Amino acid sequence: MSIHVVGVVALVLVFVLGTVRPVNIGIFALIATFAIGVTMAGEDPKEVLAGFPADIFVLLVGVTYLFGLASTNGTLEWIVERAARAFGDRPALVPWLIFIFSSLPTMAGALGPAGVAMLAPLCLRLGERYGLSRRMSALMTMHGSCAGNFSPINGLAIIAQKAAENNGLHVSGTALFLGNLGYNVALAVVIYFVFGGRTLMRDARAHRVAVSERVLVAADGATIGAPGAAVTGGTSAGGPAKGGFTELLGHPKTPIRLDQVVTLIVIIGVAIAALVFDFDLGFVTLVAAALLHSIFANYFDGADKKIVWSVVLLICGITTLVGAMQRFGTVEWIGGGLADIGAPLLTAFLLCLIGAVTSAFGSSAGLIGVLVPLAVPFIAMGGIDATWVLVALVISATVVDAMPFSSVGALTLSTAPEEERPKLFRFMLLWGGIMIVTAPVFTWLAFILPASLA
Repeated sequence: MSIHVVGVVALVLVFVLGTVRPVNIGIFALIATFAIGVTMAGEDPKEVLAGFPADIFVLLVGVTYLFGLASTNGTLEWIVERAARAFGDRPALVPWLIFIFSSLPTMAGALGPAGVAMLAPLCLRLGERYGLSRRMSALMTMHGSCAGNFSPINGLAIIAQKAAENNGLHVSGTALFLGNLGYNVALAVVIYFVFGGRTLMRDARAHRVAVSERVLVAADGATIGAPGAAVTGGTSAGGPAKGGFTELLGHPKTPIRLDQVVTLIVIIGVAIAALVFDFDLGFVTLVAAALLHSIFANYFDGADKKIVWSVVLLICGITTLVGAMQRFGTVEWIGGGLADIGAPLLTAFLLCLIGAVTSAFGSSAGLIGVLVPLAVPFIAMGGIDATWVLVALVISATVVDAMPFSSVGALTLSTAPEEERPKLFRFMLLWGGIMIVTAPVFTWLAFILPASLA
């Protein structure tokens, strides 16, 4: 049996076993990688682990460690409290605030994981404070990040355009950026109305009345509920917020401590080092977290336990297996077979589908460099403008970053409380599956089909 067929079957079995049995999917993935690599590819154990994502391992450990510290000593709560006070009684706009904030780093040139690593903990905590569904906050964070992926100065746009130029294709950078941006904004609108936006808008007036009637503050600083002040926070499909914005407005501001000031400075410094000076985010956060923990050890008791090892194992195991499949030539094998079909429209759709499926379990940046050359043979047949084929292809390959197996999805998943993580994981898996199915269809209808008829 072909190693490519075995690889695809093994990937399916890994997810089936990891779903029906209480064993981390990453463990099954590592076992499958070793079995295929040794028995069919003739690799030794060192070669089998060639695809282990050491950079993602350090990134996940460093980021979850640093924000675990910030959560333990109350720095995140202090930031969210100030943000909630500044935003006041407008919870219906908070999801859009999250979406816009999450898009800024990628529009400024950062790859998705870097921006999400810095903003996901804050965005999800802010959503929780306003009573937003955690699902809405997570999706707005991830798709906000995806919205800026192909700005003219983003690494993904540069990779896609260089790959196209190296194969003799001309691609419009403006079309890449606006096509991807529009698709993710449209998704954000769907997310907003499906996961509680209508409730937030309908209750906006009630929120404002609640703020005006909520509390009287006693002379000793205690809060006394006023008559008719039953609403204590934002309301959404997920229910009332815990300590919502009305609760904040009824309490004096919490003073900030020295350790929190230093933690805040460290987080800002890490963001500047990674996003402006292009330092490796994983090692920068790891060093910063270790120094911070050492200096203020009394305020961070047990913070190192917040490193999400289960997510680290999950992502590293799956990425190692997918990396092995790419090393064995499985992706190229499938793409080569598609190029022989001879029907450009069908081939374009199938390539988008392959891009969505493969990228859901691997690196979007690495995969785009592989997918563009695969698209060249049928683009050369004529009939479809190369720009619109690549717009559909890159959207299909990146919108699936909402899957929990991508680095963007993993970083978002890691911000959830441990008891809620399994539920959010299942939801992200379902949503990612929907993206895998719908992105190739909608991008084909929106970009490829019209281009073929022009």
